[in-house]
Amino acid sequence: MTLGTRKGIQLRIAQAVAALVLVVALWPQQAAAWWNDEWSMRKKIVFDTGASGAAVSDAIGTTPMLVRLHVGNFRFGSAKEDGGDLRFVAGDDKTPLKHHVEKYDSLIGEALIWVAVPDLKPGTKNEIWLYYGNAKVPAAVDAKNTYDPNTLLVYHFAERGTPPQDISAWGNSATTPVAAADGAIIGQGARFDGQSALTIPAGPPLATAEGGEMTWSLWLKSAAPQPRAVLYARRDGANALIIGLDNGVPFVEVTAAGATQRGVGGAAIPAATWHHLAVTAKAGQIVIYVDGAQAGTLAAALPALTGIASVGKDAAAAAPAPDAAAAPVAADAAAAPAAAGDAAAAPAATPDAAAAPTVPADAAVAPDAAGAAPLIGFVGDIDEFQIAKVARPAGFIKVAAIGQGPDQAKLTTFSVDEETASWLSGYFAVILKSVTLDGWIVIGILAIMMVISWVVMVDRVSYLNRVTKGNTVFLKHFREAANDLEGVLQLDSEESDPSLGGGVDVKHHKIIHASPLYRLMHLGAQQIRLRFSGNGGARALSPQAIQSIRAVLDSGLIHEAQRLNKMMVMLTIAISGGPFLGLLGTVVGVMITFAAIAASGDVNVNAIAPGIAAALVATVAGLAVAIPALFGYNYLTIRIKDATNDMHVFVDELVTKMAESYHQQPGAPRRQAAE
Repeated sequence: MTLGTRKGIQLRIAQAVAALVLVVALWPQQAAAWWNDEWSMRKKIVFDTGASGAAVSDAIGTTPMLVRLHVGNFRFGSAKEDGGDLRFVAGDDKTPLKHHVEKYDSLIGEALIWVAVPDLKPGTKNEIWLYYGNAKVPAAVDAKNTYDPNTLLVYHFAERGTPPQDISAWGNSATTPVAAADGAIIGQGARFDGQSALTIPAGPPLATAEGGEMTWSLWLKSAAPQPRAVLYARRDGANALIIGLDNGVPFVEVTAAGATQRGVGGAAIPAATWHHLAVTAKAGQIVIYVDGAQAGTLAAALPALTGIASVGKDAAAAAPAPDAAAAPVAADAAAAPAAAGDAAAAPAATPDAAAAPTVPADAAVAPDAAGAAPLIGFVGDIDEFQIAKVARPAGFIKVAAIGQGPDQAKLTTFSVDEETASWLSGYFAVILKSVTLDGWIVIGILAIMMVISWVVMVDRVSYLNRVTKGNTVFLKHFREAANDLEGVLQLDSEESDPSLGGGVDVKHHKIIHASPLYRLMHLGAQQIRLRFSGNGGARALSPQAIQSIRAVLDSGLIHEAQRLNKMMVMLTIAISGGPFLGLLGTVVGVMITFAAIAASGDVNVNAIAPGIAAALVATVAGLAVAIPALFGYNYLTIRIKDATNDMHVFVDELVTKMAESYHQQPGAPRRQAAE
């Protein structure tokens, strides 16, 4: 394999690699498969239950997750005004998830959305996708299926002036309205004044079997510590379940057949702050949770309960006594048959006695049999009240407490928005939209430098390809006719374009003209003609003449080398100047970002991250200019060096052949030799 063939193969490999890199760089990018191309925007939502997030190690299962959207993590302008185009998809980017909207206000930039996340795993990162940006699609909310069938009741308290509506599939809506509490932990809540109560009607779905399971939970903010304040009460004859706060300490009282057991939940819950309270019952064990952590237990089973329930007050115990005027009538009616000796009528008084409440009418203000303080109404706010017919696992309750509360950022994080149908989609699109004017100025300068460097590289590669091909063809013909140097140089011909002794056809003429070796040979031929024409036809060159011709050839070699290195300085400028310009843009961008943060006072990561990321785009642009220029410069330098070495070798070879062919004969007069 000849030197020219090896160089040609290396050149083709280099061109193929460069083309592959260029195709990969410009190929339309998309982070992952797109669920549906009709949606133009999406973002990834991560629920981190691992050590770096909420640190949930217990089982969780399928759970409705609260997604809070605001201007810091969502582009409301790209979605429909009512949020009807929002769609949630599982981490596989294939399975749609049920969701419903509690609140969506694009004007102020706030949304509260509940999403059914299947089988949330503990100790790891769970991902889902939020898609939006489809103006034609109708809303697809499904509140009932956002919760599993075990969820019996869910009150968001989003109503105003009407009884709270049950969001679950069971329809256990309240029968009495409650005052609204604006600015609750999750949108709007309910406000209790100690006198009002929220009544939940009895029904088969809410019926509790003896020893059955249950999960009860809500968010609360008490106005002040109260003794035995009732949060939830349900009575059924001699059975009862009371959940409340005793001077801030959570307690549960279970009454079965008139016997009461009481359990407390550890330390007092501070007033005037929101806290999550949950109670589970299963297999004779009742557990109290505060803010997702177990706070107390009670070894008791739930009694059978089928009656109405109340929130905020023990409404059943506070019911008025029977009318006094009606009592004697009932007594007379019962006594008359007995006086007549009607034995069959005597039992009629027994059902009336049994039907009388086991709890006196003034139980709300009187101490119980154990001498406990009276039960009173709760004063404060309540939000997100839920009841389930199963005992939820500890991980489920902890996720609810963290994911719905002020520490939601530990569990839920949002990625940047991604766009489809563009090679600038995804993270890069968001970053570019945050670039400031100074950054664009630097990027514009770098773009100009990149274009110049690529033009130089393409031009030099094209020129070197022609040089290499011309040198290869020229050397082949030159060495084939080298024994007849005078014929090669055509010293007797008047044409200024010697054809290497007639061995070059028309096809190869154009190729050879691109060879610097040919131009050096042509320069040497001109110098020999010049000396022979002024020497009376003598065909000899003195050593001084040969040295003079060599000096002219060296000068031509330098000019050819300069032609080979033309514009290479632009690559060195791109290599050294690109990163520094990019660094300048980054530093200025970071300075502007921190100055804006200081002026606004907003220090959250959503405010900082886009500015910092956008500032770094300048550095990326600088490296994008310098790295290709560096590779191209090194590649071109090697090829230029090879071509320059070929010229040095050829000059030596040509001068040697001239000295052999036109040397001065020994003893010849000096004047006969061309000076």
